[in-house]
Amino acid sequence: MSSQTSAVLDPVEAQLIAYNARDVDKFMPCFTEDCVVEDGQGNVLMQGNDAMRKSYKAMFEANPLLHCDVVTRIRAGEYVVDEERVRGRGPAEIHVVVVYRLRSEQIAHVRILR
Repeated sequence: MSSQTSAVLDPVEAQLIAYNARDVDKFMPCFTEDCVVEDGQGNVLMQGNDAMRKSYKAMFEANPLLHCDVVTRIRAGEYVVDEERVRGRGPAEIHVVVVYRLRSEQIAHVRILR
């Protein structure tokens, strides 16, 4: 398998591409049905595909200039850690670190550190 093929199949890269395209229909298959999204303190922001779809769809529609650039990506076993710069959600760029935990080639857990 070529590196280009495996990058396309990688759920973290696929969700980034869909996020930048603001395409919720391509974004959601990257996540497990029971995916949990938390903030840095472990507070649940979203849980399950229905809540995620509703939240991300609204964000994508409200922010037509939304774009995320990955500064650094680290992989360790079932974890992927991205340092990200997000713009288009307000006047200032947002700097975050996002920890993704994978299960069966989908993202099962997301923790967003700001």
